[in-house]
Amino acid sequence: MNILHVYKDYPPILGGIENHVRVLGEGQAARGHRVTVLVTNPAGLRTTVATEGGVSVIRAGRLATVASTPLSVALPWQLIRQRPDVVHLHFPYPVGEVSQWMVRRGQRTILTYHSDVVRQATILRFYRPLMQQVLRSVDAIIVASPPMRRSVYLADLQDKVHLLPYGIPLARFTAAPGEADLKRVCDRYLGNLPLPPALPVLLFVGRLRYYKGLDSLIRALPQIAARLLVVGSGPMENEWRALAETIGVSDRIAWLGEVPDADLPAVYHLANLFVLPASHPSEAFGLVQVEAMAAGLPVVCTELGTGTSYVNQNGVTGFVVPPRDPDALARAINQLLADPALRARMGAAARQRAAAEFAMEVMVDRILELYQT
Repeated sequence: MNILHVYKDYPPILGGIENHVRVLGEGQAARGHRVTVLVTNPAGLRTTVATEGGVSVIRAGRLATVASTPLSVALPWQLIRQRPDVVHLHFPYPVGEVSQWMVRRGQRTILTYHSDVVRQATILRFYRPLMQQVLRSVDAIIVASPPMRRSVYLADLQDKVHLLPYGIPLARFTAAPGEADLKRVCDRYLGNLPLPPALPVLLFVGRLRYYKGLDSLIRALPQIAARLLVVGSGPMENEWRALAETIGVSDRIAWLGEVPDADLPAVYHLANLFVLPASHPSEAFGLVQVEAMAAGLPVVCTELGTGTSYVNQNGVTGFVVPPRDPDALARAINQLLADPALRARMGAAARQRAAAEFAMEVMVDRILELYQT
């Protein structure tokens, strides 16, 4: 089968959707399918083509980026030149979606509805009529969690909607790293800071964007006897570092920046529990939760009406608390830190849930079966 994925960005650009497109594309290519990914080039106007992980990646020239939306004249032209069997759109990216709606490449069009358009309200006012046309025109719509099925924009399209959760390669997170790996990662990122059990370790992984809610976790930290490892970078970093200084917890936060994939599993295994304190429904799923669960960590997340609380089951694999509530966050974290048996039980349940529902192989099987249908 000749499969074409269309989105705005692709690794090494960091992001949950970008990583999902890579994992899915490489998984499909490993099954013998011909897979192409069409995105835009963050470096500028030149269009490039490269083979990465068995996937042909076309980065179409980019004119500019407006409200997180890359503008590209080259992308629709590249789309016209393709001859796929299936075009798989990854929403939201208006340029890609409208281009496919206009030129209709392939025998069938599948669209993964990753999230509602939340913050770009001005753009949405203009785009919404076209967006509805796009959604009506596709042959199937994938959502990764039950709450996303209830999006107001999908209300009249339920006959097209299929629940197919995201998946990741779990093995690299489930395998316990050796002592040498743990020491290397500690030395590299934590310097001379003491290892557990001096203090328990909380872990946050993600882009430092407004909707990740890391400020709530920082505000909760005075109530928690623990250290916090922050993996990632982004536009809120300076503001959140200043907040940590202001409330007097900066000495217990290690800002690790971007951690290479080779080191990330060991970082998960350094932690006692994982926290995703997201504040807004732009956090639609939280694949980092799956990584943590595969590593056997209980998770504390927030209830956003999206997939975060579908991945992490309250009282089973961890706790779910209200967003933007540092006190509730602290209570849930302290309950887990005070009860090693509870942490072990929830960590084991988390690992089992990750294997059953969020393995890459399961996801690839389900999506290829939908293509065939």
